Amino acid sequence: MKLLEYKAREIFREYEIPSIDGVTASSASELEQLDIEFNFPVVIKAQVQTGGRGKAGGIQFAENKEELISKGKVVLNMTIKDLPVHKIFIVPKVEVEKEMYLSFTLDRKSKLPVLIFSPEGGVEINEIAEKNPDKLAKIILPPGNVLDDFTVQYAMDKTGLDKKYSDQFRDICKKLYGAFIGYDCLLAEINPLVVDEKGNLIALDCKIDVDDNSLYKHQNIKEFRDEITDNTLILEAREYDFLYIPIQNKGNIAVISNGSGMIMSSIDLIAKRNMDVCCALDLGGGATADRIKEAIRIVAANPLVDTIFINIFGGITRCDEIASGVEKSMILIPGKHLVLRLEGTNKEKGLKMINDLDEDIELVDGLYEGVDTLAKRISA
Repeated sequence: MKLLEYKAREIFREYEIPSIDGVTASSASELEQLDIEFNFPVVIKAQVQTGGRGKAGGIQFAENKEELISKGKVVLNMTIKDLPVHKIFIVPKVEVEKEMYLSFTLDRKSKLPVLIFSPEGGVEINEIAEKNPDKLAKIILPPGNVLDDFTVQYAMDKTGLDKKYSDQFRDICKKLYGAFIGYDCLLAEINPLVVDEKGNLIALDCKIDVDDNSLYKHQNIKEFRDEITDNTLILEAREYDFLYIPIQNKGNIAVISNGSGMIMSSIDLIAKRNMDVCCALDLGGGATADRIKEAIRIVAANPLVDTIFINIFGGITRCDEIASGVEKSMILIPGKHLVLRLEGTNKEKGLKMINDLDEDIELVDGLYEGVDTLAKRISA
Protein backbone atom coordinates (compact mmCIF):
# COMPACT_ATOMS: atom_id res chain seq x y z
CA MET A 1 0.00 0.00 0.00
CA LYS A 2 1.70 3.17 -1.23
CA LEU A 3 0.70 6.08 0.99
CA LEU A 4 0.20 9.52 -0.45
CA GLU A 5 2.60 12.09 0.93
CA TYR A 6 0.10 13.83 3.21
CA LYS A 7 -0.76 10.48 4.83
CA ALA A 8 2.90 9.60 5.25
CA ARG A 9 3.36 12.95 7.00
CA GLU A 10 0.75 11.92 9.55
CA ILE A 11 2.89 8.92 10.43
CA PHE A 12 5.94 11.18 10.62
CA ARG A 13 4.12 13.40 13.11
CA GLU A 14 3.11 10.32 15.10
CA TYR A 15 6.79 9.35 15.41
CA GLU A 16 7.91 12.97 15.93
CA ILE A 17 10.05 13.03 12.79
CA PRO A 18 10.67 16.70 11.96
CA SER A 19 8.71 17.60 8.83
CA ILE A 20 6.55 20.38 7.44
CA ASP A 21 2.81 20.44 8.12
CA GLY A 22 0.45 21.44 5.34
CA VAL A 23 -3.13 21.38 4.11
CA THR A 24 -4.89 19.41 1.39
CA ALA A 25 -7.47 20.30 -1.23
CA SER A 26 -9.45 18.10 -3.60
CA SER A 27 -11.30 20.66 -5.70
CA ALA A 28 -11.23 24.22 -6.95
CA SER A 29 -13.86 25.25 -4.39
CA GLU A 30 -11.79 23.78 -1.55
CA LEU A 31 -8.78 25.72 -2.83
CA GLU A 32 -10.69 28.98 -2.78
CA GLN A 33 -11.95 28.36 0.76
CA LEU A 34 -8.58 27.30 2.22
CA ASP A 35 -7.49 29.10 5.35
CA ILE A 36 -3.71 29.16 4.96
CA GLU A 37 -2.16 29.61 8.39
CA PHE A 38 1.42 29.70 7.13
CA ASN A 39 3.21 32.32 5.07
CA PHE A 40 3.75 32.39 1.33
CA PRO A 41 5.53 31.26 -0.79
CA VAL A 42 4.09 27.74 -0.76
CA VAL A 43 4.67 24.50 -2.62
CA ILE A 44 1.77 22.71 -4.35
CA LYS A 45 2.30 18.94 -4.57
CA ALA A 46 0.22 16.52 -6.60
CA GLN A 47 -0.81 13.51 -4.52
CA VAL A 48 -0.39 10.39 -6.66
CA GLN A 49 0.91 6.91 -5.90
CA THR A 50 4.00 7.23 -8.07
CA GLY A 51 7.31 9.05 -8.23
CA GLY A 52 8.49 11.61 -10.78
CA ARG A 53 5.93 14.26 -9.84
CA GLY A 54 8.37 17.11 -10.27
CA LYS A 55 9.46 16.11 -13.77
CA ALA A 56 5.80 15.79 -14.77
CA GLY A 57 4.93 19.28 -13.52
CA GLY A 58 3.13 17.98 -10.43
CA ILE A 59 5.06 20.28 -8.08
CA GLN A 60 4.41 24.00 -8.40
CA PHE A 61 5.27 27.12 -6.39
CA ALA A 62 2.90 29.94 -5.49
CA GLU A 63 3.83 33.39 -4.18
CA ASN A 64 0.31 34.40 -3.13
CA LYS A 65 -3.28 33.14 -2.78
CA GLU A 66 -4.15 33.98 -6.39
CA GLU A 67 -1.26 31.90 -7.71
CA LEU A 68 -2.14 29.12 -5.31
CA ILE A 69 -5.68 28.93 -6.69
CA SER A 70 -4.70 29.13 -10.36
CA LYS A 71 -1.78 26.71 -10.18
CA GLY A 72 -3.63 24.41 -7.80
CA LYS A 73 -6.44 24.05 -10.34
CA VAL A 74 -3.91 23.15 -13.03
CA VAL A 75 -2.35 20.44 -10.87
CA LEU A 76 -5.75 19.04 -9.89
CA ASN A 77 -6.52 18.57 -13.59
CA MET A 78 -3.27 16.71 -14.29
CA THR A 79 -2.66 13.04 -14.98
CA ILE A 80 0.77 11.74 -13.96
CA LYS A 81 1.87 8.38 -15.34
CA ASP A 82 -1.76 7.53 -16.13
CA LEU A 83 -2.84 8.43 -12.58
CA PRO A 84 -5.31 11.32 -12.25
CA VAL A 85 -4.59 13.85 -9.51
CA HIS A 86 -7.52 13.96 -7.09
CA LYS A 87 -5.79 15.80 -4.23
CA ILE A 88 -3.02 18.31 -3.70
CA PHE A 89 -0.86 18.92 -0.63
CA ILE A 90 0.18 22.50 0.12
CA VAL A 91 3.15 23.25 2.38
CA PRO A 92 5.30 26.32 3.08
CA LYS A 93 8.42 26.61 0.97
CA VAL A 94 11.63 25.88 2.89
CA GLU A 95 14.97 27.54 2.20
CA VAL A 96 17.30 24.59 1.72
CA GLU A 97 21.02 24.64 2.49
CA LYS A 98 21.72 20.95 1.83
CA GLU A 99 19.86 17.85 0.60
CA MET A 100 20.40 14.26 1.74
CA TYR A 101 18.76 10.86 1.24
CA LEU A 102 17.66 8.42 3.96
CA SER A 103 15.53 5.31 3.82
CA PHE A 104 14.81 1.95 5.34
CA THR A 105 13.63 -0.74 2.97
CA LEU A 106 13.19 -4.50 2.89
CA ASP A 107 15.95 -6.50 1.23
CA ARG A 108 14.03 -9.41 -0.27
CA LYS A 109 17.14 -11.55 -0.77
CA SER A 110 18.25 -11.46 2.87
CA LYS A 111 14.69 -10.86 4.16
CA LEU A 112 16.06 -8.17 6.44
CA PRO A 113 15.71 -4.38 6.73
CA VAL A 114 18.32 -2.21 5.02
CA LEU A 115 19.45 1.30 5.93
CA ILE A 116 20.36 3.41 2.91
CA PHE A 117 21.91 6.83 3.39
CA SER A 118 23.64 9.41 1.26
CA PRO A 119 24.60 12.97 2.17
CA GLU A 120 23.59 13.82 -1.41
CA GLY A 121 19.83 13.74 -1.99
CA GLY A 122 17.16 15.07 -4.28
CA VAL A 123 18.05 12.63 -7.06
CA GLU A 124 17.42 8.98 -7.76
CA ILE A 125 19.33 6.78 -5.34
CA ASN A 126 20.55 4.62 -8.25
CA GLU A 127 22.17 7.69 -9.76
CA ILE A 128 24.03 8.34 -6.49
CA ALA A 129 25.20 4.73 -6.34
CA GLU A 130 26.49 4.90 -9.92
CA LYS A 131 28.20 8.29 -9.88
CA ASN A 132 29.28 8.60 -6.22
CA PRO A 133 29.40 5.14 -4.61
CA ASP A 134 31.59 6.46 -1.79
CA LYS A 135 28.70 8.75 -0.84
CA LEU A 136 26.29 5.87 -0.28
CA ALA A 137 25.94 3.61 2.76
CA LYS A 138 23.83 0.48 2.40
CA ILE A 139 23.70 -1.54 5.62
CA ILE A 140 21.72 -4.74 6.13
CA LEU A 141 20.33 -4.67 9.65
CA PRO A 142 20.06 -7.61 12.06
CA PRO A 143 16.61 -8.85 13.12
CA GLY A 144 15.04 -6.76 15.86
CA ASN A 145 13.11 -3.59 16.42
CA VAL A 146 15.97 -1.40 17.66
CA LEU A 147 18.49 0.50 15.54
CA ASP A 148 21.93 0.46 17.20
CA ASP A 149 23.96 3.66 17.60
CA PHE A 150 27.05 2.12 16.03
CA THR A 151 25.10 1.33 12.83
CA VAL A 152 24.05 4.94 12.44
CA GLN A 153 27.60 6.07 13.24
CA TYR A 154 28.99 3.76 10.58
CA ALA A 155 26.61 5.25 7.98
CA MET A 156 27.77 8.77 8.90
CA ASP A 157 31.47 7.86 8.93
CA LYS A 158 31.35 5.97 5.63
CA THR A 159 29.69 8.83 3.77
CA GLY A 160 31.53 11.67 5.47
CA LEU A 161 28.50 13.38 6.98
CA ASP A 162 29.47 16.56 8.84
CA LYS A 163 29.63 15.76 12.55
CA LYS A 164 27.61 18.84 13.45
CA TYR A 165 24.54 16.98 12.18
CA SER A 166 25.26 13.78 14.15
CA ASP A 167 22.76 14.19 16.97
CA GLN A 168 19.88 15.27 14.72
CA PHE A 169 20.65 12.58 12.16
CA ARG A 170 20.85 9.83 14.77
CA ASP A 171 17.50 10.92 16.23
CA ILE A 172 15.77 10.99 12.82
CA CYS A 173 17.24 7.60 11.88
CA LYS A 174 15.87 5.97 15.00
CA LYS A 175 12.44 7.55 14.64
CA LEU A 176 12.20 6.63 10.96
CA TYR A 177 13.19 3.05 11.77
CA GLY A 178 10.53 3.04 14.48
CA ALA A 179 7.92 4.02 11.88
CA PHE A 180 9.28 1.40 9.45
CA ILE A 181 8.86 -1.36 12.03
CA GLY A 182 5.70 -0.03 13.64
CA TYR A 183 3.77 0.15 10.37
CA ASP A 184 5.19 -3.03 8.81
CA CYS A 185 6.69 -1.02 5.98
CA LEU A 186 8.34 -2.23 2.82
CA LEU A 187 9.80 1.27 2.44
CA ALA A 188 10.13 4.35 4.63
CA GLU A 189 11.99 7.06 2.73
CA ILE A 190 12.98 10.69 3.16
CA ASN A 191 14.13 12.30 -0.07
CA PRO A 192 15.26 14.88 0.43
CA LEU A 193 16.25 15.12 4.07
CA VAL A 194 17.28 18.76 4.13
CA VAL A 195 19.22 21.19 6.23
CA ASP A 196 17.31 24.47 6.46
CA GLU A 197 18.75 27.96 6.88
CA LYS A 198 18.77 27.47 10.68
CA GLY A 199 20.79 24.25 10.48
CA ASN A 200 17.84 21.99 11.29
CA LEU A 201 17.31 18.64 9.60
CA ILE A 202 13.81 18.33 8.13
CA ALA A 203 12.05 15.61 6.15
CA LEU A 204 11.04 17.70 3.15
CA ASP A 205 9.49 14.84 1.18
CA CYS A 206 8.56 11.39 2.37
CA LYS A 207 7.38 8.07 1.02
CA ILE A 208 5.93 5.12 2.91
CA ASP A 209 4.88 1.75 1.48
CA VAL A 210 3.02 -0.51 3.91
CA ASP A 211 2.90 -4.28 3.44
CA ASP A 212 -0.63 -5.14 2.27
CA ASN A 213 -0.54 -8.31 4.36
CA SER A 214 -0.33 -6.22 7.53
CA LEU A 215 -3.29 -3.93 6.90
CA TYR A 216 -5.49 -5.89 9.29
CA LYS A 217 -3.33 -4.39 12.06
CA HIS A 218 -3.56 -0.80 10.82
CA GLN A 219 -7.17 0.36 10.66
CA ASN A 220 -6.14 3.92 9.80
CA ILE A 221 -4.29 2.71 6.71
CA LYS A 222 -7.20 0.49 5.64
CA GLU A 223 -9.52 3.48 5.92
CA PHE A 224 -7.10 5.61 3.91
CA ARG A 225 -6.90 2.91 1.21
CA ASP A 226 -10.67 2.99 0.83
CA GLU A 227 -10.80 6.80 0.88
CA ILE A 228 -8.53 7.12 -2.17
CA THR A 229 -10.34 4.39 -4.12
CA ASP A 230 -13.18 5.59 -6.33
CA ASN A 231 -13.83 2.27 -8.08
CA THR A 232 -16.92 0.79 -6.43
CA LEU A 233 -16.07 -2.73 -7.64
CA ILE A 234 -12.70 -2.60 -5.86
CA LEU A 235 -14.43 -1.54 -2.65
CA GLU A 236 -17.11 -4.19 -2.98
CA ALA A 237 -14.52 -6.90 -3.64
CA ARG A 238 -12.65 -5.94 -0.48
CA GLU A 239 -15.73 -6.70 1.58
CA TYR A 240 -15.22 -10.36 0.61
CA ASP A 241 -11.40 -10.23 0.87
CA PHE A 242 -11.13 -10.37 -2.93
CA LEU A 243 -8.67 -8.36 -4.99
CA TYR A 244 -10.47 -6.77 -7.94
CA ILE A 245 -8.06 -5.44 -10.58
CA PRO A 246 -9.27 -2.97 -13.22
CA ILE A 247 -6.81 -3.44 -16.08
CA GLN A 248 -7.91 -1.30 -19.01
CA ASN A 249 -10.94 0.41 -20.50
CA LYS A 250 -11.17 -1.96 -23.43
CA GLY A 251 -11.72 -5.65 -24.03
CA ASN A 252 -14.61 -7.84 -22.97
CA ILE A 253 -12.89 -10.61 -20.96
CA ALA A 254 -12.68 -10.91 -17.17
CA VAL A 255 -10.41 -13.42 -15.42
CA ILE A 256 -11.18 -14.99 -12.05
CA SER A 257 -8.58 -17.18 -10.37
CA ASN A 258 -7.16 -18.16 -6.99
CA GLY A 259 -3.70 -16.62 -7.03
CA SER A 260 -1.89 -13.69 -8.62
CA GLY A 261 0.48 -15.96 -10.54
CA MET A 262 -2.38 -17.79 -12.22
CA ILE A 263 -4.08 -14.49 -13.04
CA MET A 264 -0.94 -13.05 -14.63
CA SER A 265 -0.33 -16.23 -16.63
CA SER A 266 -3.92 -16.15 -17.89
CA ILE A 267 -3.72 -12.47 -18.88
CA ASP A 268 -0.36 -12.92 -20.62
CA LEU A 269 -1.57 -15.85 -22.72
CA ILE A 270 -4.81 -14.08 -23.59
CA ALA A 271 -2.88 -10.95 -24.65
CA LYS A 272 -0.57 -13.05 -26.87
CA ARG A 273 -3.66 -14.12 -28.79
CA ASN A 274 -4.53 -10.44 -29.41
CA MET A 275 -7.41 -10.41 -26.95
CA ASP A 276 -7.96 -7.87 -24.19
CA VAL A 277 -8.72 -8.50 -20.51
CA CYS A 278 -10.53 -5.53 -18.99
CA CYS A 279 -10.48 -6.74 -15.37
CA ALA A 280 -9.47 -9.61 -13.10
CA LEU A 281 -10.32 -10.87 -9.64
CA ASP A 282 -8.14 -12.84 -7.23
CA LEU A 283 -10.24 -15.04 -4.95
CA GLY A 284 -7.45 -15.60 -2.46
CA GLY A 285 -8.17 -18.54 -0.19
CA GLY A 286 -11.43 -20.35 0.42
CA ALA A 287 -13.06 -20.96 -2.96
CA THR A 288 -16.51 -21.72 -1.49
CA ALA A 289 -19.79 -21.65 -3.39
CA ASP A 290 -20.88 -18.31 -1.92
CA ARG A 291 -17.51 -16.68 -2.62
CA ILE A 292 -17.52 -17.92 -6.21
CA LYS A 293 -21.04 -16.53 -6.68
CA GLU A 294 -20.05 -13.10 -5.36
CA ALA A 295 -16.83 -13.04 -7.41
CA ILE A 296 -18.70 -13.74 -10.63
CA ARG A 297 -21.33 -11.14 -9.75
CA ILE A 298 -18.71 -8.47 -9.09
CA VAL A 299 -16.73 -8.88 -12.34
CA ALA A 300 -19.97 -9.20 -14.33
CA ALA A 301 -20.94 -5.75 -13.00
CA ASN A 302 -18.19 -4.27 -15.17
CA PRO A 303 -20.20 -3.14 -18.23
CA LEU A 304 -17.38 -4.13 -20.61
CA VAL A 305 -17.48 -7.79 -19.58
CA ASP A 306 -19.38 -10.33 -21.63
CA THR A 307 -17.04 -13.33 -21.17
CA ILE A 308 -15.63 -14.57 -17.86
CA PHE A 309 -12.69 -17.00 -17.76
CA ILE A 310 -12.74 -18.82 -14.39
CA ASN A 311 -9.41 -20.56 -13.94
CA ILE A 312 -9.40 -22.46 -10.62
CA PHE A 313 -6.50 -24.71 -9.71
CA GLY A 314 -5.79 -26.24 -6.34
CA GLY A 315 -5.16 -29.65 -4.85
CA ILE A 316 -7.59 -29.25 -1.96
CA THR A 317 -10.05 -26.96 -3.72
CA ARG A 318 -13.47 -28.60 -3.84
CA CYS A 319 -14.66 -28.45 -7.42
CA ASP A 320 -18.25 -29.25 -6.44
CA GLU A 321 -18.24 -26.10 -4.29
CA ILE A 322 -17.06 -24.08 -7.28
CA ALA A 323 -19.70 -25.64 -9.50
CA SER A 324 -22.35 -24.80 -6.92
CA GLY A 325 -21.17 -21.18 -6.83
CA VAL A 326 -21.30 -20.98 -10.61
CA GLU A 327 -24.82 -22.36 -10.58
CA LYS A 328 -25.92 -19.79 -7.98
CA SER A 329 -24.42 -16.94 -9.99
CA MET A 330 -26.12 -17.65 -13.30
CA ILE A 331 -29.37 -15.95 -12.38
CA LEU A 332 -27.35 -12.82 -11.50
CA ILE A 333 -25.44 -12.52 -14.79
CA PRO A 334 -27.88 -12.94 -17.69
CA GLY A 335 -26.22 -12.76 -21.10
CA LYS A 336 -22.68 -13.49 -19.83
CA HIS A 337 -20.63 -16.38 -21.21
CA LEU A 338 -18.41 -18.47 -18.91
CA VAL A 339 -15.29 -20.45 -19.76
CA LEU A 340 -14.51 -22.67 -16.76
CA ARG A 341 -11.40 -24.66 -15.85
CA LEU A 342 -11.66 -26.80 -12.71
CA GLU A 343 -8.86 -28.67 -10.98
CA GLY A 344 -8.96 -30.06 -7.46
CA THR A 345 -10.85 -32.34 -5.11
CA ASN A 346 -14.16 -33.73 -6.40
CA LYS A 347 -13.32 -32.64 -9.92
CA GLU A 348 -15.55 -35.20 -11.62
CA LYS A 349 -18.48 -34.31 -9.39
CA GLY A 350 -18.02 -30.63 -10.18
CA LEU A 351 -17.81 -31.24 -13.92
CA LYS A 352 -21.02 -33.30 -13.82
CA MET A 353 -22.83 -30.51 -11.98
CA ILE A 354 -21.79 -28.00 -14.65
CA ASN A 355 -22.71 -30.36 -17.50
CA ASP A 356 -26.17 -30.78 -16.01
CA LEU A 357 -26.77 -27.03 -16.14
CA ASP A 358 -28.56 -25.59 -19.14
CA GLU A 359 -26.34 -22.51 -19.21
CA ASP A 360 -23.81 -20.77 -21.50
CA ILE A 361 -20.74 -22.40 -19.94
CA GLU A 362 -17.80 -24.05 -21.70
CA LEU A 363 -15.63 -26.48 -19.72
CA VAL A 364 -11.90 -26.72 -20.47
CA ASP A 365 -9.15 -28.97 -19.13
CA GLY A 366 -6.38 -26.42 -18.68
CA LEU A 367 -5.13 -22.87 -19.11
CA TYR A 368 -4.03 -23.24 -22.72
CA GLU A 369 -7.30 -24.89 -23.75
CA GLY A 370 -9.17 -22.12 -21.98
CA VAL A 371 -7.33 -19.45 -23.96
CA ASP A 372 -7.92 -21.37 -27.18
CA THR A 373 -11.64 -21.48 -26.38
CA LEU A 374 -11.69 -17.73 -25.76
CA ALA A 375 -9.92 -17.11 -29.07
CA LYS A 376 -12.41 -19.25 -30.98
CA ARG A 377 -15.30 -17.42 -29.40
CA ILE A 378 -13.86 -13.98 -30.16
CA SER A 379 -13.15 -14.90 -33.79
CA ALA A 380 -16.54 -16.57 -34.32
